[in-house]
Amino acid sequence: MSYFDIISLLGGLAMFLYGMRLMGDSLKENSSGTLKTVMEKVTDNALKAFVLGIAITAIIQSSTATIVITSGLVGAGILSLHQSIGIIIGANVGTTVTGQIIRLLDLDAGGNSFLRLFQPSTLAPIALIIGIILIMTGVVKNKSIGNIAIGFGILFSGLLSMTSAVKVLQSSGTIDQLFGRLGDNPVLGYLTGAGVAFMLQSSSATIGILQAFSATGLLSFKAIYSVIVGIYLGDCVTTAIVCSIGANREAKRVGVVNILFNLSETVLVLVVVTVLHRVGALEGLWNTTVNSGTIANTNTIFNLACAVALFPMLGIYEKLSGSIVRERKKEEPQTELNPVFFATPALALRSCYDTLKTMFGLSRLNLKRAEEQIEDYDTERAEEIAATEREVDKHTDRLSRYLVELLPHLQNENHVQILNQYYKVSTEFERLGDLAVHISDIARNVMENKANFSDTFKSEIKILQELISEILNETESAFVNRSVKAATRIEPKVRVVNEIINDLTQNHFKRMGSGECSLMADAFFSNLMGEYKRIAGICSNVGIATLVRARPELAEHEHMYFESLDQNDSDYRIVFDETHEKYKGKLMTSQDSI
Repeated sequence: MSYFDIISLLGGLAMFLYGMRLMGDSLKENSSGTLKTVMEKVTDNALKAFVLGIAITAIIQSSTATIVITSGLVGAGILSLHQSIGIIIGANVGTTVTGQIIRLLDLDAGGNSFLRLFQPSTLAPIALIIGIILIMTGVVKNKSIGNIAIGFGILFSGLLSMTSAVKVLQSSGTIDQLFGRLGDNPVLGYLTGAGVAFMLQSSSATIGILQAFSATGLLSFKAIYSVIVGIYLGDCVTTAIVCSIGANREAKRVGVVNILFNLSETVLVLVVVTVLHRVGALEGLWNTTVNSGTIANTNTIFNLACAVALFPMLGIYEKLSGSIVRERKKEEPQTELNPVFFATPALALRSCYDTLKTMFGLSRLNLKRAEEQIEDYDTERAEEIAATEREVDKHTDRLSRYLVELLPHLQNENHVQILNQYYKVSTEFERLGDLAVHISDIARNVMENKANFSDTFKSEIKILQELISEILNETESAFVNRSVKAATRIEPKVRVVNEIINDLTQNHFKRMGSGECSLMADAFFSNLMGEYKRIAGICSNVGIATLVRARPELAEHEHMYFESLDQNDSDYRIVFDETHEKYKGKLMTSQDSI
């Protein structure tokens, strides 16, 4: 054994850990956008939750990520702790899938060219070739798919490098002595597994390392079973720490339940294995040399058997977690903007999207109330508008901080584009709420100064409000449904708004000249028209942000693009002409009827 052998071993370990991280992160980016929606639909059926936990963890290759996501949803009040326990136990079983994939190390092709394709020595370069082609050629816009293949290839390349290094170390007798001691002292094996899993923050990675060492042919069942069991504790402690950061009581209880389950699992396995060994039931297995497949199967059997055996204790875990994490004061559910989602950017961005939808809904509700203030000012309604606006401001402040904190965690270019859109849109939705307050204030000033608008004006402004409502519908569809078609329909309708406002202004001047409207009302009229122009402008900005997200090349000259639309785009002209005819006609009909 030389220092170069150790360097080779550590280099292979580094490749293996990086490949696992890259593959896991890319899998989360590519699939976790739907995880939150799926997990929200979990019922009180613990068995369904258990199956869901297995499936999600098998997909994203990380029990820690699954449990942290679950903790965030519980903290936000979307899931109850009772619903989450089945997911937690399922996640511990689902994490064994990685070991079953790694067991391909033991595959013997035996001259069969088809089976040889599945050997790591063949899979690794194939995965790397596919990944680099996808990334460099841009065949698939989402680079995370290429990163999944690259991560898979690096993972197996690291495994092959580790197995080569440990085979060299085999002749030194170091491995034989190391695992011989672990076999004679299960407590030491247990602590070793827990310590390594805690440092690596991954049970799958620790099991994978153990599988690589099995290539020496020196590992026996008595040496590895306690190590495997210790891995469960080390991994769940890391998960519990992550779940507790900035979390409320319910979210912390998720981490505690995970620790309680894994402690129960380790005690159960150690007791059962010890008893079976003492009565001679494991004589044929105890000193048997284990390979990668045996380790993977042992890990899966331990987790699955314990999940079945401990399933009836779900209620006990729930009660114990409540006793351990006591309620000190009344806590509100955390906002969906939970930092634990930073590890899964797609979920974090989905939380931002949900918050923005809430902001838009509140701002639009306030605009509706403000329109009612123009018709008939009411003090209680004004207080409702002010209270809702304060709520919008709180959402805006939380979202702005969250987006800034989220940015360093984004590696995917598409995610960065989405964040940029959300940051711009959040400002626009907050301004929309402000304008509702401004309109209400104008209505209050009109009432206090007894400068009431004429019935003619009230009839005309309803037409403008109807057009503004139509544009808000397009804006909502553009943002909520990511509709490019709706986004392109905003700008021509905004242009009609400007023309309608010009017509209303001319009509207002005529009424002032005839004495129908007082001079006192003129300032209020001008301010009101200014607010409606700003509402239309906000809708235009949201439409632009939606189009830029779909077509990033527009970012540098977005305003020039829209200025040229009416000359070059037939769809623009069609929407403009239809809207112009509709609302100009309504305005003419309104004037004729008065």
